[in-house]
Amino acid sequence: MSASFRFPPSFHRSVIAILVTVALFALAPLVAGDFALHVLTIGFYYVILASSWNLLAGYTGQFSLAHHAFAAVGAYTSGLLGYHLGAPAWIGIPAGVVLAALFGLVLGRLVLRMRAIYLAIATWAFAETVHIYLTADYQFTRGELGLSVKPLYSTIGPLPYYFTFLALAAVVLIGLRALIDSPLGYFMRAIKDNELRAKSLGIDTTRVKIAVFSISSAVAGLAGAFYGHFIGLLSPQMIDFSEMAKIVIMVVIGGFGTFLGPVIGAAPVQIVMTYLQKYGEWNLAVFALIVIVLMRFSMEGLASLFAPVWRRLWARDHG
Repeated sequence: MSASFRFPPSFHRSVIAILVTVALFALAPLVAGDFALHVLTIGFYYVILASSWNLLAGYTGQFSLAHHAFAAVGAYTSGLLGYHLGAPAWIGIPAGVVLAALFGLVLGRLVLRMRAIYLAIATWAFAETVHIYLTADYQFTRGELGLSVKPLYSTIGPLPYYFTFLALAAVVLIGLRALIDSPLGYFMRAIKDNELRAKSLGIDTTRVKIAVFSISSAVAGLAGAFYGHFIGLLSPQMIDFSEMAKIVIMVVIGGFGTFLGPVIGAAPVQIVMTYLQKYGEWNLAVFALIVIVLMRFSMEGLASLFAPVWRRLWARDHG
């Protein structure tokens, strides 16, 4: 990054909005019970996953179907190090992030020259390979028996995990916003808009795509590693395709290709799906109806409804 580079006003507005939102959510334990805090904590986990996937698909135009696999890599790496070697979380979590990033780097070099449906199929195949391995090698991964993971805290209460994931989501979002508003972010958007034109302007499109793929994979691994220590028991269900579908739905409902979209789409979708579980097999039908209604009124997602309000408030305060 050149010494003369300055972040645009959008970056500072986003940071202020993130910090204000964090301050508001920090008050939630005063009125919310343990179950609500548990659901919100998982919601923050999906905010990280959805936002990092949106970085790759929404801003760079690379539609990967392996994001949940990188979260599983982060979770299982930390969990397995603790289970087999007794490694503490402060070693397991960074190791999970590094391994997820390395997988992203290698996979990116192999598949990012592909386009559209071919890229989606190749990344889906990688995710299914990881799924099969985690299920089959039960002597090492424990398979469907479940892998016990040491908790981060001595208490079983949700409060410390709530604040941990709230802080983690805030740090990740500020980092992603900085990346989007950096020169790399401009290259990402140029590739999404017209990759051939980006190449003609001297942008190394393959290198940029691999870099973004590795970064988004590392962020997913970070979220997965923390998530594993939160839930305490990992199983191959973490990498079911329904998890990837959920991430895509969160981004689309919130606003595909917008910074705000995954943030306002992830937690509500997780909360709604949690409370719809009481309807059994009908929960997906009810959720599908909600999605259809939302898309009927706003094809660009919830972000298109909130963005004009935010711009008017900002202009009024700083006009």
